[in-house]
Amino acid sequence: MIDVAIVGAGPVGLSAAISAKRAGLSYVVLEKGCVVNAVFDYPTYMTFFTTAPELEIGNHPMVTGHDKPDRKDALMYYRLVAQREGLNIRQYTEVVQVHAAPAGFTLEVEAKDGTPDVVEARRVVIATGYYDNPLHLGLPGEDSENVSHYYTEAHPFWGLNVTVIGAGNSAADAALDLWRGGANVTMVVRAPELKKTIKYWVRPDLENRIKEGSIAAHFNSQVVEILPDHVRVQGQGGEAFELPTDYTFALTGYRPDLSFLSGLGLAEHEDQCLVLTDSYESSVPGLFVVGSAGFAGKTNQVFIENGRFHADHAMAEIVRQLQGQEELVSV
Repeated sequence: MIDVAIVGAGPVGLSAAISAKRAGLSYVVLEKGCVVNAVFDYPTYMTFFTTAPELEIGNHPMVTGHDKPDRKDALMYYRLVAQREGLNIRQYTEVVQVHAAPAGFTLEVEAKDGTPDVVEARRVVIATGYYDNPLHLGLPGEDSENVSHYYTEAHPFWGLNVTVIGAGNSAADAALDLWRGGANVTMVVRAPELKKTIKYWVRPDLENRIKEGSIAAHFNSQVVEILPDHVRVQGQGGEAFELPTDYTFALTGYRPDLSFLSGLGLAEHEDQCLVLTDSYESSVPGLFVVGSAGFAGKTNQVFIENGRFHADHAMAEIVRQLQGQEELVSV
């Protein structure tokens, strides 16, 4: 049995691992994808909203040649931090279920090739984020090969008709990048306007492109079916129409997926955020949830910039708890 099992090797999970290692705890990081898999899934040429110091973990400086780091900078930085710290990370190992046990927790895990295994730990830290769990619309055709919930880059879509579903940051960035890359872009937005949360320098750019007709937009509308060469849309007055579409990006948001904790009975607030202490311990003693994973109703408020500190608070409390147990045993 180890001291801590950390689920998720994103920036917050890596921060937790660094804290565990420096505290002298035995630990393992379990990651179903690659290190910082969410960052890997970001658009190819994405630039972060924040500056480099606000993405740093473990007091390792992030040095970039730009005012704000991009996806490539972040991938290299977090990979090198994991390497320099010699962190114990099991990539491509998915946690299937977490069970409470007399001395802590038992984690059922599965390797990429399907090989099952069990990890036993006194404490568990969940740092899975939310970006790997897109909100599916439940539309006919949504699972076809010409639909994606993740945007990459514009080049493959030059000269094609592309429909973007959504009105948040992901949809706004994708629509503008696709337009600049030579695609014929149409946005379908359920609401009467773009989301207020769109980055302040992006929103006017997109509004102007829509106003001048460079990017088409249908507000108060929703896609009801996706077909190989077009999408069917229900408009504001209930009228149905079709949009010629070679590819569809359904960028309607993401939510944490904590189904592997389903048997533990975690307490939630009305907004689906978990009930957590100041040290991010859940209603299940010994189970900590850090970063955005515990904030399903506030995913727009928890980022790498503030989530990385959750790990430090959680690990400090874990050290306190485990040291207390050792003192009791010695007595």
